[in-house]
Amino acid sequence: MSTEIRSSLELPARREAVLLTTQDGHRLVAELAAPLEKRPVATLVTLHPLPTAGGFMDSHLIRKAAARLPALADLAVLRFNTRGTTSPHGTSEGEFGDGETERHDLAAAMALVAERNLPVPWLVGWSFGTEVALKWGGHPVAGLILLSPPLRRTSDAELRAWAGDPRPIVALVPEFDDFLRPAEAREKFAVLPQAEVVAVDGAKHLWVGETYTRIALDEIVRRVNPSAYPLPTVWDGPLSS
Repeated sequence: MSTEIRSSLELPARREAVLLTTQDGHRLVAELAAPLEKRPVATLVTLHPLPTAGGFMDSHLIRKAAARLPALADLAVLRFNTRGTTSPHGTSEGEFGDGETERHDLAAAMALVAERNLPVPWLVGWSFGTEVALKWGGHPVAGLILLSPPLRRTSDAELRAWAGDPRPIVALVPEFDDFLRPAEAREKFAVLPQAEVVAVDGAKHLWVGETYTRIALDEIVRRVNPSAYPLPTVWDGPLSS
């Protein structure tokens, strides 16, 4: 029996609650989701929206990436609450650092990737998470995927610092974004030869609606595991892990 993939549907995966420990001594709540019976072909290290505006590891695009992509695209998905952030998964220690001390949080996530020998890590940031990725993403990653990048905390110098880096940077920019729309995004990212700005017609900053969720996840998979693109819209397998 086929099941339409939408909303809160969670497909089978190996899901493990983990704690990340930062260099400055904080424990962060995290989850690692991986394909049920295969080694992942790549890994998404996700960075959530602004916690002071309600962002956390369970923000819908990140939650749905973890719920769907291990089964649909053979990807591992690591998501975590940055310091001082609370979600249904729990509260991470520490206090919000406005994108600065969160460098330790990203480093702790990348340490877990190395410890578990997770393959081909990509940074996937959404809104505030894109700022953390651009500021502190100088880790051994395959590339950056930026959802709704506001470029409010990322300085021009920090952006230009990526100009000599060959790794791809893909910015998915909603047509009706609250902070940075496609035309301005193209101007801002023009300093990076490897940057690709993808305008998403009709979308808004929060990517509300299954149509825009599917576009976002499809564009991620298209870069990270093109053999799984486009993602199916129905699931024909069992629903229990």
